[in-house]
Amino acid sequence: MARLAGELGTEKISKLLIQQAVPAAIGILVMSLNMIVDTIFVGQWIGVLAIAAITVVLPIAFMISSIGMGIGIGGSSIISRALGNENSEKALLTFGNQISLTSILALLFVLLGNIYSTEILSLFGAKGAILDPAQAYFDVIIYGVPFLTFAMMGNPVIRAVGKPKFAMYAMLIPAVVNITLDILFIKYMHLGMYGAGLATAIAYASCGLFILFFFIAKKSELKIIPKNFGLDFSIVNEIIRLGGVSIARQGTISVLMIVLNYSLYTYGGEISISIFGIINRVMMFALFPIMGITQGFLPIAGYNYGAKKYDRVKETIQKAIVYGCVVAGFIYIMIVVFAKEIIGVFSTDATLLAATPRAMLLVFLASPIIAIQLIGSAYFQAAGKALPALFLTLLKQGFFLIPLAYILPMYYGVDGVWYSFAIGDILATIITYIVVRREIKKNLQ
Repeated sequence: MARLAGELGTEKISKLLIQQAVPAAIGILVMSLNMIVDTIFVGQWIGVLAIAAITVVLPIAFMISSIGMGIGIGGSSIISRALGNENSEKALLTFGNQISLTSILALLFVLLGNIYSTEILSLFGAKGAILDPAQAYFDVIIYGVPFLTFAMMGNPVIRAVGKPKFAMYAMLIPAVVNITLDILFIKYMHLGMYGAGLATAIAYASCGLFILFFFIAKKSELKIIPKNFGLDFSIVNEIIRLGGVSIARQGTISVLMIVLNYSLYTYGGEISISIFGIINRVMMFALFPIMGITQGFLPIAGYNYGAKKYDRVKETIQKAIVYGCVVAGFIYIMIVVFAKEIIGVFSTDATLLAATPRAMLLVFLASPIIAIQLIGSAYFQAAGKALPALFLTLLKQGFFLIPLAYILPMYYGVDGVWYSFAIGDILATIITYIVVRREIKKNLQ
């Protein structure tokens, strides 16, 4: 197993980044396109309130599934370093513990989501006319969330063992399923928000089952071995410390969504939530190459850190940041040039078409530098340094964006929400740069 992942410690960094980042980016692209198409379909075939409903519900589903993502990223960091140290036994034990933790926690949170669905929806911003379509959507997709949680756990593990193409396939399948079923259920069967939710739930299931098949079949060196399901508390502790970074990030994003939806509804009504729903989908799509570079960066940095090849770790950080900033700058130019055309794809509503382009440009204003934030926090995760990873991960959303999105609208109305994104990006990037530069000088020489 270490031999198969060993190229992470020997190949050229630029080549490895491309090999790892391109499949990850394609997978994220397709997942983003899936969510964008979902929003386009409900916007065109159901209405503007349907966009607001999805904007409210999806952060709840991703908050629950982030448990799997956190366990996956935390465990994959351990697995990468274990493979670098040629310790396959620890890698297998870690994987078994990941499965147990994911299953227990996902089912618990889904149960709570079913019992308290109305209260949770209200908390996340399903106010007024948004509540009924949000409830219809949520009541269906909640049953697909355990599959999504397992998929979010398994995907970074697949990359950690040097199989990025299979991680990409795992994200392609649900996108195709969801888009196909959206057309069938919404356009032809006229099932409305129930149909949109059913398509999404089935898509989540297809993703989780594909990843399960990957680990059961002979495609993976990491096997599902029942004896490794017994929780080893030293492994669990390390998974939670490292994976807690991603869980805390998503938890913070969930709190952020509560604050954003509150401010948007208070100062701009339902239409402002729909505007943000469109911007959020564009953001997911536009930033997919940077997210792909970040995902591709993790196993390379983790393996080489475990193998004590610190020059390669430093080179990986530097090249990932440069590639990310260049790509993000190009994306921002495209958004500036084609803002109106992008918005027109989602809806023909005159209010949306008039108000969304300016808001989107403000939200994306500092996007060319966000690669520094993402790569900086990802490095500390890859190196197994949970506290600085947690700090950097929470910088933008937790320390800056949440208070800014609450305070600035008091003075600038809805525009205050849009201003908060760029200000948060700039402040978080400056601090991340300082922390990472100090780490390189101190520990990677």
